[in-house]
Amino acid sequence: MKVVDLINNSPEGARPTVLVSATAVGYYGTSETQVFDESSPSGNDYLAEVCREWEATAVKVNKDVRLVLIRNGVVLGKEGGALAKMIPVFMMFAGGPLGSGRQWFSWIHLDDIVSLIYEALSNPSYKGVINGTAPNPVRLAEMCEHMGNVLGRPSWLPVPDFALKAVFGEGASVVLEGQRVVPAKAKELGFSFKYSYVKEALKAILL
Repeated sequence: MKVVDLINNSPEGARPTVLVSATAVGYYGTSETQVFDESSPSGNDYLAEVCREWEATAVKVNKDVRLVLIRNGVVLGKEGGALAKMIPVFMMFAGGPLGSGRQWFSWIHLDDIVSLIYEALSNPSYKGVINGTAPNPVRLAEMCEHMGNVLGRPSWLPVPDFALKAVFGEGASVVLEGQRVVPAKAKELGFSFKYSYVKEALKAILL
């Protein structure tokens, strides 16, 4: 991570006081039953390894720099990401659960992740790992059902595994297997989520 080298090589008076590094909930691996918070160990799959290596580089930053590692969930916004891929499918009346639909979906509204990053930059109480996820993860089938209701479209046609792998590549494991991640640290710090429930978030984005 070149930014860490730049910070460490900067003169003491010119060095920033805080570094916020975005990583991902892929760090935890996947599970249908386990609830992951910031104290949970890393998983063993490809995405977990990528996240571990990314974070290992970030922690090499000068000890005088306050480091915040935000493990992002799936960020929901209209202009990109997962929703941008799903909206056209629903509009063609072909939307439905991805994979089994039983897997957990750990999400966060774009407005909330922006606010969380701002707090991490400006509030010295924010340090170490913070999960960037909404307080209420949902099963993917429920998320797709809410999306269909908001768009006025059915949610009935399951998307097969091979199609997800073609669209998401290595990231398909998070969608197909899922993970239930909660923002224990953000809640402890008193962060106020604008969107705690996925139905509210989808209405704000899609209507």
